[in-house]
Formats: sequence, C-alpha cells, structure tokens
Amino acid sequence: MSNNADFQNRLGYRFNDESLLTKALTHSSYIKEKKERCDRNNERLEFLGDSILGMTVAKLIYVKYPTMSEGRMTRLRAELVCEKSLAALAEKLDLGKCILLGYGEEKSGGRKRPSILADAVEAILASVYLEAGPKKIETLVARHLMPLTETSKVESTDHKSALQERVQIKPDQALSYHMTGESGPDHQKSFTMEVRLNGESIGNGSGPTKKKAEQNAAKSALERLSGG
Repeated sequence: MSNNADFQNRLGYRFNDESLLTKALTHSSYIKEKKERCDRNNERLEFLGDSILGMTVAKLIYVKYPTMSEGRMTRLRAELVCEKSLAALAEKLDLGKCILLGYGEEKSGGRKRPSILADAVEAILASVYLEAGPKKIETLVARHLMPLTETSKVESTDHKSALQERVQIKPDQALSYHMTGESGPDHQKSFTMEVRLNGESIGNGSGPTKKKAEQNAAKSALERLSGG
C-alpha cells in the first residue's frame, strides 16, 4: 500500500477510511476477474464524483471570474472537467500505478488509458466528499485543477470580449480602438493600438497585426482595471 500512501501525499488528503480509497481505485475489470460483487468497483463513485466535480468547478469559476459571461463559464468548466484534463491530472499525481486492474486490462495498457484515469479521479473526489465534505473538495480542486484556467484558451485568448464584458457592468460605457503606431518593413510589420473607454486611454498594445495589437491593448486595459 506504499503507492497509496505516496499518492495521498501528492493529492494533499489522507483518508481515514482506507476502504473508501481502495474502492475508488478498483476498476470493474479487477472485480470481474476476482468474481466479486460488481458494486465493489469504482463506477458508482465515479457517477457521484462527476456531479460533484462539475458543481465545484462551476462555483470556483463563478467566484474567480466575477465578470465572465455564462457562455464562457460553461466552456471553461467543460475544459476543466473533460477527460483530457482529468487524465493529465491523474498522470501528474502518478495515479495509474495505484489502480487495481484486471490482468487483461493491465496488459492492454489500462494504467495509461485516459478514460480509466479520468474515472478514477472522479471516484477519488467522490470518496473525499463522502468522508470530508464539500469544503475539502473545493480545496483540492482549487489546488489541482483551477491553475489550468491560467493557460486556458477560453480565458486567455479573447481579451477584447473580456474587456467588453467588464465595462458593460456599468451603463453607457463606450470602448474604441485606435492605431497609434506602425513600424517595420512590409513583411514584418508591427502595429500599436490604443483602447479608450469613453474617450480616455486605458491600455496600449503592439502586435504583428492590428487584431493582435487590439487584443494586447485589451489585455493591458484588463490588467490596469484589475489593479495589476
């Protein structure tokens, strides 16, 4: 069980009831080969964990991004709870070596299969929830999954939309973009754009295209408005 102890250290949570962890790590193929009761695998926990994870991520996104639109929050949540993200987390935690698999699943590479890894993550979160409650789940999700929002394409690429949503909180706000500079040869142009709020400059940015320069200007404005 040393693998399990090391895993719990990496996870940041130590189970009081080790049987909960064992169940969360038990794949259906293991139970079938052992001819044990089917309810001893992690599928029911995975079902519960899926809902818990979605709710927890939704709350954390809502709190972290107070001006984000519903559509972007939905896309960001989907990105964080998808199989790819959860499997990547499982690999980071070296979870694969802890999962109990049947011989056939083991031989076919089950320890690295994204679907098995993602399901195990959800089952483990459900086990933590049953033992320690929602606050501990929030702590673990904030620690292990929410940092992905910093590199998420949903959050990071469309600064113009984010800025528009930010200023629309107040009525009668008008954003406009103006080119303030252009340099370089035709094959390597650099443009500088300024974004203004109600006629007042709030950000500047440069880029190889006008659109990229506008995005960088909007990013600069967001950082300024956030006190960054």
